[in-house]
Amino acid sequence: MQIHQFNDVHQLNQHFAQQIATLLTDAIRQRGKAFLAVSGGKTPLGLFKRLAQTNLDWRNVTITLTDERWLNPLDKDSNEYLVKENLLQDKAAKATFISLYSTADDHCCDEIETRLAVLPTFDVVILGMGEDGHTASLFPCSTEIYSGLADTSSAVLMVNPTSAPYRRISLSKTRLLNSRIIFLHLVGKNKMAALNKALAGSNLFEMPIRAFLHHPTTDIQIMFAPEEVTNASSYQENY
Repeated sequence: MQIHQFNDVHQLNQHFAQQIATLLTDAIRQRGKAFLAVSGGKTPLGLFKRLAQTNLDWRNVTITLTDERWLNPLDKDSNEYLVKENLLQDKAAKATFISLYSTADDHCCDEIETRLAVLPTFDVVILGMGEDGHTASLFPCSTEIYSGLADTSSAVLMVNPTSAPYRRISLSKTRLLNSRIIFLHLVGKNKMAALNKALAGSNLFEMPIRAFLHHPTTDIQIMFAPEEVTNASSYQENY
């Protein structure tokens, strides 16, 4: 695990976008295609906008979500809407997007499993984290958390959180871990406090992010900045 600590969000977004672009470009050079899974929420908006302006071969990049609120993609609260409005713009408009939305309520997970089955190992996964330690839509308050964190072949699961609005669909721990690199993107002192709490404990179901932080073969990269904006230009790396 490495913690990359920046002085402000602008500095973080600039460095992070370039790092992602380099990883995707390397993947395209080595394997012909690149595969990226991103999270929703407010934290990545600035990153998405900067990444969308980055020069790379977006025609060979496929993007999907780590999780989705069970809403019509045109709903402004959906993660798909957020990604299309902020990431799939400018240069990145040429990328391919795979949605986690389905109208087949009774068989939605099966349909999305089939949709995702064409994707190989992700090249980059960008996770977020709530102050309760949830990541993607793997909520500690949900009864589905046990199946979500199980070592299973299932790529997705439906989640009904009691502490957050909307029914959700989430990639499973197993599918998220199937990535060449995983980033945890955090902004704000409260998120750092939650991270420290997660690192200090071991109960995965209490704070699901621990399943990634403590995973024996996953070297997670933590990208952090406080909410304040400064004029400084350096960042710290803690190991």
